Amino acid sequence: MTKVAVIGLGTMGPGIAATLSRAGMTVTSYDADAGQREKAPQRFQLADTVLANLGMADKSGGAPIGVAETLADCVAGADLVLETVPEKLELKAQIFREIAALVSKDCVLASDTSGIPITKIQEGISTPERVIGMHWSNPPHIIPMIEVIAGSKTSPAVVDWMVQVIRNAGLLPVVVRKDVPGFVENRVLYALLRECVDLVEQGVIDAEGLDTCVSWGIGYKLSVVGPMALLDMAGLDIYQAVGSYLNKELCDRDDVAGYVTERTSTGKLGIKTGGGVFSYTPERVAQLQAERARRLVAVRKALQSLSGVA
Repeated sequence: MTKVAVIGLGTMGPGIAATLSRAGMTVTSYDADAGQREKAPQRFQLADTVLANLGMADKSGGAPIGVAETLADCVAGADLVLETVPEKLELKAQIFREIAALVSKDCVLASDTSGIPITKIQEGISTPERVIGMHWSNPPHIIPMIEVIAGSKTSPAVVDWMVQVIRNAGLLPVVVRKDVPGFVENRVLYALLRECVDLVEQGVIDAEGLDTCVSWGIGYKLSVVGPMALLDMAGLDIYQAVGSYLNKELCDRDDVAGYVTERTSTGKLGIKTGGGVFSYTPERVAQLQAERARRLVAVRKALQSLSGVA
């Protein structure tokens, strides 16, 4: 049985830990913040309830997810350590150096970074060949696709091992062939978000209309037909004709739009602060979280039933 240590119990850690535990792995977790450690068991339970609703078999044997009081206790005897700490290269590199000194030479060190190149994280690690990217999507206990990214020094054997671990958990590994910033999912997502923010900022459409347009238009379609398959479905000649005049009109700014920076500068960060693009009460936040979880579970079940994916 694979023993996994999950480092970081903020947005991603609890869902990842619950998913791996339910897949039959022995999971121990840790966060430097005592408050996050205290909240972790409840978050594990919430994620596990969603996994049960998805129909994921419970192979944990009833074994609880451990919450360690120290990093050393968390990673002791681990086959895989996965960090999910904030997106700061210096922080991730420091944690990896600490972990590398505490685990066996065979332990695989994985990062859930959203886009920092794995090659940069490998720097300063005495055994960089075992460092790999394992990028989950949020919410990690609902979205089954996981990007696997090798840095310049990652061993091919470690890539193969990671792919098999993900498959054994009933999830969908996607190997990213080049270690580019943002990998694949976030490069596509941020290109989309850049255009969406620009359209709203320019007054072409309001935020509610934009969300409806994307969710019930291209979002609905892309959940069934991927972008490259969509090219064939629509016709490459059509893409060439439209792209020949539309591409030059698309937003190509290399900074972040004022629509976002003006809000962040005043502390309007989104749900976490009660307001960003939209406004939220605590009751509305709870309602949205439950509603979105139900919808994502329903969509995943529907897609699985049609595609045959477990």
